[in-house]
Amino acid sequence: MTGDEDDTLRSSRLTSSADPSVDALDQAAIQMRAPWAASIAGILFAALFTAALVLMRSSPLTAANDTDLAELFAEGRDGWLFVGAMYLAPFAGIMFLWFVAVIRDQIGEREDRFFATVFFGSGLLFVAMLFAASAVAGSIVTGVRYLDIAAPSAADTASARALSYTLMFGFSTRAAAVFLISLATVGLRSRVFPGWFAWTGYVLGILLFVIVAFWDWIILVLPAWVAVVSLFILRRERAVRRRAQAMA
Repeated sequence: MTGDEDDTLRSSRLTSSADPSVDALDQAAIQMRAPWAASIAGILFAALFTAALVLMRSSPLTAANDTDLAELFAEGRDGWLFVGAMYLAPFAGIMFLWFVAVIRDQIGEREDRFFATVFFGSGLLFVAMLFAASAVAGSIVTGVRYLDIAAPSAADTASARALSYTLMFGFSTRAAAVFLISLATVGLRSRVFPGWFAWTGYVLGILLFVIVAFWDWIILVLPAWVAVVSLFILRRERAVRRRAQAMA
C-alpha cells in the first residue's frame, strides 16, 4: 500500500468512526480535505473553465462594429460574455484553488518543498491571471449594465479584448504549463501518481509552452488534465474505501 493510500485509509476509518470525541467540526474538516474533495473540485474546474472560455470567445461583442455593438447591448445579447467572465471564470478559479489545496494536503510531508513551492506558486499565478483576464473581458459588459455607461466603441472593445487575450494566453498559459510540469514532478517524487501519469504531465506542459503561440485552444489541455487527475483520485478513493470496508 502506498503512503497516499495509507493516508486515505486512515481518513476513511476516521470519517466513518462513531467516536464521540470527534466533533462535527473535525468531521467537516476531514470531509473537506478528503481525496474526493479534490476530485469534485477538479472536475468542476474543468467544466466551468471550459464553458467560460467558450462563452467569452463566442460572444458576438468581440467582432462587432460601433453600430452593431449598440444594437447588441440594446437587445441584451451581451449575456454570453457576462456569464462567462463574471460568473463561470471566477468560480472556476475558486475550484482550482480548492483542487490545489487538497492535493497538497494529500501529499503532506512527502512533498518536495522546492517543486511544491513552484507547484503552489504557479497555481496561484494562473488563478490571478484568469481573474485579471476575465475582469478585463467583463468590463466591456459591466460598464453598460451597472454603471450606466454608453455602449463601448469597437475600438474600446478591441483594446479590452487584446488585453484580456494577452493575460489569458500570453501569461496564464505559461503559468499553467509550469503547474503541469511541477505537479507531475511532485507526483512522481512523492509517488502519489504512477510514473506514466507524471510523464504525460511533462509532455502536456511542454506542449502548452510551445503550441499556445500557434493555437490558443491548447489551453484546454489544463482542464482536461485536471479532470483526468481528479477521476484517477476518485477511482483510487473508491478502491481504498472498499478495501477499508472489507477490513472492518
